[in-house]
Amino acid sequence: MKRPKLWGGCLQGLADFLKSIGAARFGAMIAVTAALIGFFAFVIMRVTTPQMTTLFTDLSVEDSSSIIKDLERQGIQFEIRNEGSIIMVPKDKVTRLRMKLAEGGLPKGGGVGYEVFDKSDALGTTSFVQNINHLRALEGELARTIRAIDRIQAARVHLVLPERPLFAREAPEPSASIVVRVRGSLEAQQIRAIRHLVASAVNGLKPQRVSIVDEAGQLLADGAQTDPEQAIGEERRIAFEKRMRKQVEDIVSSVVGSGRARVQLSADFDFNKITQTSDKFDPEGRVLRSSQTREEQSMTADNNGQVTVNNELPGNQQNNGVAAKDQSKKTEETNNYEISRTTKTEVTEAGRVNRISVAVLVDGIYTKNDKGELAYQDRTKEQLDRIATLVRSAIGFDQKRGDQVEVVNLRFADAPSTAPIGEPGGLLGMLQFTKDDVMYFVELGVMMLLGLVVLFLVIRPLVKRILASDEVAAAISGVLSGPAASEEPAPATGQPLLPSGAASAIDVATIQGQVHAQSVHRVGELAERNPNETVAIIRQWLTEPAK
Repeated sequence: MKRPKLWGGCLQGLADFLKSIGAARFGAMIAVTAALIGFFAFVIMRVTTPQMTTLFTDLSVEDSSSIIKDLERQGIQFEIRNEGSIIMVPKDKVTRLRMKLAEGGLPKGGGVGYEVFDKSDALGTTSFVQNINHLRALEGELARTIRAIDRIQAARVHLVLPERPLFAREAPEPSASIVVRVRGSLEAQQIRAIRHLVASAVNGLKPQRVSIVDEAGQLLADGAQTDPEQAIGEERRIAFEKRMRKQVEDIVSSVVGSGRARVQLSADFDFNKITQTSDKFDPEGRVLRSSQTREEQSMTADNNGQVTVNNELPGNQQNNGVAAKDQSKKTEETNNYEISRTTKTEVTEAGRVNRISVAVLVDGIYTKNDKGELAYQDRTKEQLDRIATLVRSAIGFDQKRGDQVEVVNLRFADAPSTAPIGEPGGLLGMLQFTKDDVMYFVELGVMMLLGLVVLFLVIRPLVKRILASDEVAAAISGVLSGPAASEEPAPATGQPLLPSGAASAIDVATIQGQVHAQSVHRVGELAERNPNETVAIIRQWLTEPAK
C-alpha cells in the first residue's frame, strides 16, 4: 500500500516542478538538451566513421558494377564517386579487398581477354567465330598490358591480321593502331616501347607498322613510316643532348647555385654507316712457302750413223768399247715465298658525334648592402674561365672536332629569393605527416570550432535567458512579500516619543521606502523586458492554493 502512495507523490512532485519552472523555461531546456545531443551525436558519428580511401580508379561500367556487387555481398561500406569510375572503401580494408578482388579477376580492365575462351563451346563454334574471338582476346590483352605503363589511363588496340590470298607469292603485312588516354605527355622512349611491345606480341608485325594516337587526336607514331632508322637516330640525338645538358647543369649549378644557370646544348650527329677494308703488304717479311728441285742428265754415243744388226744387239756397244762423245746435265730449283699481308676492315656505325656546341648563361653574385637590400655584382673573368673549363671536361671537348663552348655572365630578370626553403626540422621533421593525417586534423579542428560556435551562440543565450527568468521571479516575490513581512504598527502621531527614537524610526522608514521604490522600479523594468515570463509567474501564483 505504500508503493502507490510513493509513486503518486513522485508524480505529484514532478508535476509541481514542471509547473514551477514554467513553459518557457521548460521549452528552453528541451531545446538546449536536443541541441547538445545532436551536436555530440554528430561528433561521435564523424569520429567513429572509418576513413575512406580509393580502392580503384578509372573503372569501366562493367568492372564498377562487378566490384560493387562483390562489396555488397561481403557487407563492406563503400562510396561511389565520379559516376562510378572511383570506388572508396575504409582505409584499413583496402589492401585485403584488392587481394580478394584480384583473386576473382577484378577489375578486368574494361576489355575482353583470353577469358573469352573459358565458357565457350568449341564443338559448336565455327572457325570464323574462333578467329574473331582470338583477335578480340589478343586486342584486349595488349590493351591491358599497355595500361600498365606509367601515365597511361586507358588504351584501345585494333589489329589487322590479313590472310594470305591463294596463289599469291607475298603475304600482306599486318598492322596495328592504338588509341591511348594519358596523363600529361608520353616520352619518345615510351612511345617506342609501346610499338615494340605490340610488334613482338603479333606474328609478322613490324614496329614501323604500328600507329599511336592520343585522346586529343594527336599522332604520336606514324604507322606509314618507311625509314625507322631515321627515327631511332633522332631519338638517340635527343637523348644524348638531354643527358649532356643535365650533366652540365648539375656541375654549373653546384658552383653558381640552383636555378642560377641556363644551359643549351646542340649536338651534330652523322648517321651514315661506313665500312673500310685495307690490305697491307710487307716485302721484308718473306716466308718460304714451297721448294722444288729438278735434275736432268743425258749422254750420246758416236756410231757413225750405221745401222747394223750388230749395233742393235743388246750389249754389243759395251763389248765394242766405244766411248760416248756427248754428255749433258740440267738442274732446276723452284722456291715459292709468301709475302706478309695484313687485311683490315673497319666498320663505323651510324650516330657519330661530329660537333658539340654549348651555351651557358650564368647569373651574377648577389650580396646585401648596408640597407639590407640585394646588390648585384658581375662574376670575374677568372670565375667564368673556370666554369668553361668544367664544361669542357663534362662534354669531352675536342678541338679537332670543332666543339665550341661559350660561358656568358648576365643578370637574370628574377632575383633570387632571400628566404631559402629548407627541409622541415625539429618535431615536424620527425613526424612527417601524410596528406590523410593533415585532412583528419583539419576535420577535427572544424568540428571543435563548430562546437565553440554552438556553445557561445546557442547554449549561452539560452542559459542566460533561463537565469533572467529566475531573477524576475525572485525580484517580484521579494517586492510583493517584502512590505507584508516588514509592516509594523506605526506609532500615533499624537503620542510623544523620545527625540532619539523618533529620529531613528524616521531614518529607517526613509531607507525602507527608498529600497521598496527601487525594487518596484526594477521589477517594472524586468516585466517590460520579459512580459511572457512575468505573465507565467503571475498565473502560477494565482493557481497556487491559499495557505
